[in-house]
Amino acid sequence: MNLKRFASQKKIAIFSDNNTLANAVGIFVITTLFYFFGAALRLVDELSLFWPLNAVLAAVFVRNPFLNRPLYYFLCYSAMIVYDAFTASWGWMSIVINFSNMVFIITVAKLLLRYSSQQSENNWAINAFNIFHFSLIGALLCSLVGAVGSIDNINDYAKLIPLYADWVSEQFSTGVLMLPCLLSAKWPDWEKLPPFRLSRLYPLLGIVISLFASVIIGGAGSLAFPLPALIWCAIRYPLAITALVTLLTGATEIILVASSVINIHADHTLLVGQMFSARLGIATIVICPLIVSVSVDAINQLIKQTALRADFDYLTGVYSRSGLFEKLKKEGRLLGGKDRPLLCVMLLDIDFFKRINDNYGHECGDIVLTSFALKLRQAVGQKGLVARMGGEEFVVVVSVADEAQGYGLAEMVRKSIELNSFRYQQESLFITVSVGLATAKLTHKPVVDIFNELIHEADRNLYTSKRNGRNQTSATAADASEMASSFQSAP
Repeated sequence: MNLKRFASQKKIAIFSDNNTLANAVGIFVITTLFYFFGAALRLVDELSLFWPLNAVLAAVFVRNPFLNRPLYYFLCYSAMIVYDAFTASWGWMSIVINFSNMVFIITVAKLLLRYSSQQSENNWAINAFNIFHFSLIGALLCSLVGAVGSIDNINDYAKLIPLYADWVSEQFSTGVLMLPCLLSAKWPDWEKLPPFRLSRLYPLLGIVISLFASVIIGGAGSLAFPLPALIWCAIRYPLAITALVTLLTGATEIILVASSVINIHADHTLLVGQMFSARLGIATIVICPLIVSVSVDAINQLIKQTALRADFDYLTGVYSRSGLFEKLKKEGRLLGGKDRPLLCVMLLDIDFFKRINDNYGHECGDIVLTSFALKLRQAVGQKGLVARMGGEEFVVVVSVADEAQGYGLAEMVRKSIELNSFRYQQESLFITVSVGLATAKLTHKPVVDIFNELIHEADRNLYTSKRNGRNQTSATAADASEMASSFQSAP
């Protein structure tokens, strides 16, 4: 995941770049808490059924890059040693085994941070393949230390291979299950959540049914039963929810296998034990929906960005020409009403805009265009649409009660532009604008067709305003002075 994206996410501010003491306390508490949780899941053997500490701390260091300092690594290691000193009798084995935990944490955190720093702002999503690879690398390295440190007698090398395999499978599966969820977790934006529908729960129901089927049918193949439902979740839910669902599903399967609720026993004894293949199989399965979710999420982001670039002008923020046409096609009828039966189109052109670019530069020109568009949006409000047709030419589409009201709005905009200055490098600039106006009744015809007729008429009237000296509003087949004296206040 691109680390820049974390800055814009709502999250609990546990750590701070300028508070070393609070960071140290936070690291120590988190390490102790999840060490206790992992120890509570210990089986008869020394290893735990599920060891979340390493993945949690790796995610903490990735989401807070400023914590990647020897001091905080040492505090993690110290918290592990202190916990074992009060709860276990491992002695020197605790030093070696906990060092193996640090190998996984530091390796995975460093790899993810290095990968994230190489990504552009647009490529923000988790790359599931890299989490898969980095977890495997961390598991292989830390298991070498952990397996050797877990053997009481150095000559008892027969235990090394199965012990190493158990370490690798546990560390690898836990990393693949937990890291996507931990790295993508954020506070939900409740205002943007879609309305609840019962159909949105169907993928979760599919997972529950598939887990029941795994228990009833059994066998190694039953571990793959939830895969179709997980892919369904990846298509229907956002990335963060998919990652959480895969974590819960994978953890549930591991617990069910370890408790013999899901029976995957073979007829012969494997060298490395049944949990080895179970964990590897589950880790491989859960990565599939994450890959799908990343793809779907990236496609949705691309579609959203493309739509925004096509529908809105990148400089001024108002509608583009194509965006205005699309808006009129979809929601044009919403512009009218019983008290506003006419559609008014105003074509506005900034007078002598080329002189601004020539005398002050294009940066100044961009500032003038942006400020001008803002004034148009403020004047029109929610009752109409503002679009940039190209260059310094803008169009306003608004419904009015009569022609005089449309003329009044155009004059209000024109006079507001004339009387207000634009600031650029401590200098005040004054501009004027010419307006061409056209009005027609909203009929049964599509609004886009009415707009197309009016825009040509407004263009002719704009030419009239320029020909007659600029800084004025021209309308069709009407006496402008008579209209100006009869219009009411603008909407």
